[in-house]
Amino acid sequence: MNKLLKTTSVVALTFAFVGEAAATEWNVSVWGKRRAFTEHVEKLAELVSEKTGGEFTMNVSYGGLSKNRENLDGISIGAFEMAQFCAGYHRDKNRVVTVLELPFLGVANLEEEVAVSKAVYAHPAATEEMAQWNAKLLMTSPMPQYNIVGTGEPRDTLEKMNGMRVRATGGLGKAFEAVGAVPTSVTATEAYQAMESGVVDTVAFAQHAHLSFGTINQADWWTANLNPGTVNCPVVVNIDAYEALSDAEREALDSSIPEALDHYLANYGELLKKWDSVLEEKGVQKVEIDQSVIDEFRAKAADPARDAWIADMEAQGIPGQELYDLVVKTLADTRGS
Repeated sequence: MNKLLKTTSVVALTFAFVGEAAATEWNVSVWGKRRAFTEHVEKLAELVSEKTGGEFTMNVSYGGLSKNRENLDGISIGAFEMAQFCAGYHRDKNRVVTVLELPFLGVANLEEEVAVSKAVYAHPAATEEMAQWNAKLLMTSPMPQYNIVGTGEPRDTLEKMNGMRVRATGGLGKAFEAVGAVPTSVTATEAYQAMESGVVDTVAFAQHAHLSFGTINQADWWTANLNPGTVNCPVVVNIDAYEALSDAEREALDSSIPEALDHYLANYGELLKKWDSVLEEKGVQKVEIDQSVIDEFRAKAADPARDAWIADMEAQGIPGQELYDLVVKTLADTRGS
């Protein structure tokens, strides 16, 4: 009887070990705190766990795995399986997707941002470039057009923007530079301190980030309609980890992406609805920029930035014109449908 009990225990432990070993657990590197910008990642983790009966789980870490500028490096060496990053943090490593950061592209809403990002992510040039980092583009983190908060007198003309010290990365930084501003690319988590210490006097963010990183609490004013562009922040997975998934796990992951993005869009929509009340609550002046100023800004920033970007990409063997045309066509197709 004792021998039988021992044998039964060993068999039970063996099956328990096999069951435990079969479970898949991914680590996901993001930063800051849970907010509108990360809701699709959180929803994706929830859906994948549900669909696999808890056999495929994701641990979302807010800064505990890597610095935000090093997330792509972490993916490349397999330090974690999934990560979010913004193209402007290391433009040389993700050149293709920076087409989505060109100023004044004319993207009108988050749905259009999803559409153009999806099109660019699916382009062979994007796939090939990300593969150099052992990364697969999974989904975007769609953000509305950036606008700036600032201290002191509102910067509502190009003359007033001349010499303005602005936190703006990527193509946005280039746009502000074109009108005489001085951009700096401190990370999102450093923006509040930079504003508080006077390193910058204005910060360009989407609404959720002004809230999450506290820059709205330093602000005297916010531009409601400047809309110079936005940044592109992909969610990527380590290729080896993705290919190691079972067919069922991979299906659970891939099939959850549309629902995760829908959740993100709905959640962000609620934030935008209450934005005016946030400004009023915090005593921040809502500044409407005159259309003539916006037109002048676009003329100085958009065409030169686009032409320079295309020439730079083509010189590096990347189909810059083709990628830009893809964005324009996707916008037209999306509006047409």
